[in-house]
Amino acid sequence: MSITTIKLTVNEQDHEVTGEAGRSLVDVLRSDLGLPGSREGCGIGICGACTVLVDGRPMSGCLLLAEQAVGKQLTTVEGLPLADSLHRVQQAFIDHRAFQCAYCTPGFILGTVALLDQNPSPTDAEIVEALSASLCRCGSYRNILGAVQSLRSS
Repeated sequence: MSITTIKLTVNEQDHEVTGEAGRSLVDVLRSDLGLPGSREGCGIGICGACTVLVDGRPMSGCLLLAEQAVGKQLTTVEGLPLADSLHRVQQAFIDHRAFQCAYCTPGFILGTVALLDQNPSPTDAEIVEALSASLCRCGSYRNILGAVQSLRSS
């Protein structure tokens, strides 16, 4: 077992984490930094529950080693709210009831934030493609699509 210390920038705050080398980013976020929004579902990068924005791009936190995130800007769902209000994507998901159990919701929200940052007015097909890396076992896809559609620039 090799112990290492790494420096991560998460939600615009610098953190120093000491622990076993080779841990997944989602494990470090949850266990060491107390950020439970990113969840490990499948553990193989298929479900999207562990999504984290890495330099603005959605990535699977279960596949990314914490050491690979050094020097990058990481954003978790906890880093989205602004002051005393929700991020507009979070509010749209609430307004459109775009979740049931909410296990997948952080991944869908972060995927939507990344999509809208790149393309403020995506087509329905572009929304579906951008969010295809996340799975919802409750079947809230229609409401998720509605939430994202409501955020398109006109």
